[in-house]
Amino acid sequence: MAKKREEGEMGLFMEGVIEGMPLFAKELVAGGLAGGFAKTVVAPLERVKILFQTRKAEFQSIGLFGSFKKIAKTEGVLGFYRGNGASVARIVPYAALHYMAYEQYRRWIIDTFPDVWRGPGLDLVAGSFAGGTAVLFTYPLDLVRTKLAYQVVDSSKLSVQALANNEQVYKGILHCFSKNYKEAGIRGLYRGVAPSLYGIFPYAGLKFYFYEEMKRHVPEEQKKNIMVKLACGSVAGLLGQTFTYPLDVVRRQMQVQPFLPSNSVEVRGTMQTLVQIAQKQGWKQLFSGLSINYLKVVPSVAIGFTVYDVVKSYLRVPSRDEAVVEVVTNKRNIQQSSFQSQ
Repeated sequence: MAKKREEGEMGLFMEGVIEGMPLFAKELVAGGLAGGFAKTVVAPLERVKILFQTRKAEFQSIGLFGSFKKIAKTEGVLGFYRGNGASVARIVPYAALHYMAYEQYRRWIIDTFPDVWRGPGLDLVAGSFAGGTAVLFTYPLDLVRTKLAYQVVDSSKLSVQALANNEQVYKGILHCFSKNYKEAGIRGLYRGVAPSLYGIFPYAGLKFYFYEEMKRHVPEEQKKNIMVKLACGSVAGLLGQTFTYPLDVVRRQMQVQPFLPSNSVEVRGTMQTLVQIAQKQGWKQLFSGLSINYLKVVPSVAIGFTVYDVVKSYLRVPSRDEAVVEVVTNKRNIQQSSFQSQ
């Protein structure tokens, strides 16, 4: 009896917490959980993809399964998750901001322009600006994640300060962060941010565009089906990533430029670097790791959108149209109260 009473009290407490949370906080929580869960599931593929993009000769020559074997042999199982701590530390606030900003931008556009068409074009614009906002706030963590994932070192040698090819062995997230800040300041922490922004605007916009557009064609009785959400998310991520992948390769090479051989691409502007990669390494390098990225993006985006929708449902977040009405109504009530008090 006591146990049931405690469970009942806990349930009432959680109900009170959920009811008391503002809308944007619920969206932040849902987005953060979605991003962290999805990123951890695909962490091994993300590690191999980064190595394909930045260590061309060493890993591309042995292929996907050879790369998995090499990492397992030299670093063990934990090697597949090298840099994942920084990745999750980045993706939780990134996804939280991304999803929440998307909802906020969408509501702001509708509130400011009441006659705007509420079709997929709205999702494209809101998603694009949300992606840019999230990148600007969390980019240094992406840089740290990439540099940690770039390291390939025998686990028994992690105490050594430098590798044979003069790479710095970072001891962890804070060590990597502080070292890069000391070497180049804020500018060093945002190395490669330009291609990230160029890539995230169309990618984030297209991702939300395709996801919401596909959901619109799903029968009403199937819209809550998790498999349907997974399918819509998979296709959305796949299509969005294909158009913007070369910029991701440029970003990764800019991030690890200090470690690359002296005869590698000289990092300048985003477009100049893209052209140089195509000229010196071949245009195929601009799509290096894309097949792995497809394997990664399909479950990652699908899981992300699905978890986001499920958590929103649990937190009783109203539908987007209901949320817009609620925000507009609250705004009018505040204005009326303010007017009456004068």
